[in-house]
Amino acid sequence: MKAKAENPAELLAGTDSGPLVEAFFEMAHLKQLYRQGWLERGIGRERCETVAEHTFGVAVLSMVLAGRHEDGLDLLKVLRMALVHDFGEIHAGDLTPRDDVDAKEKERLERESIDRVLSKLPSGGEYKALWEEYVRGESAESRFVRQVDKLEMALQAGIYEAQQLADLSEFFRSADLSVSDRDLRDLLLKIESLRAGF
Repeated sequence: MKAKAENPAELLAGTDSGPLVEAFFEMAHLKQLYRQGWLERGIGRERCETVAEHTFGVAVLSMVLAGRHEDGLDLLKVLRMALVHDFGEIHAGDLTPRDDVDAKEKERLERESIDRVLSKLPSGGEYKALWEEYVRGESAESRFVRQVDKLEMALQAGIYEAQQLADLSEFFRSADLSVSDRDLRDLLLKIESLRAGF
């Protein structure tokens, strides 16, 4: 897994840092872990977003769009879910189809990562339940955040294409298959229509 540096939690080996500091150092790894799909498509490390940057985008989009959603989504739940949705990648890494890891194994690795990090936190069980809900995609909030995750990916692909760094058509096709919410789909179609001008 390509990252700017090793997981900061390794710097705490042999110290009495306590569970909260250790959990934070582990979470901080997402600020260093590149989104591997972009690297695989030729986006250089100097321009490649990290998982934490992606999570920030998902959280901001969720904040802006959830409040006006017709299903009356629980905004706090949506935001918390958006923030934890990639915690499984802290130790598992940002696995892509090119890693040839089947879906069940990927979920197992991510679940181990979630357990490892969140078990240290006083409300860890609550956050793990939100992550599990996100993975299952059974609630209105989880379905919304899952679609925002794909929308953010397409918007980032649009940025890279506008910067003329790569042709990222496959990411738009992937988002097109996943984004069905009317408001989110309108944004997806908007960025797709702008691509011709890039």
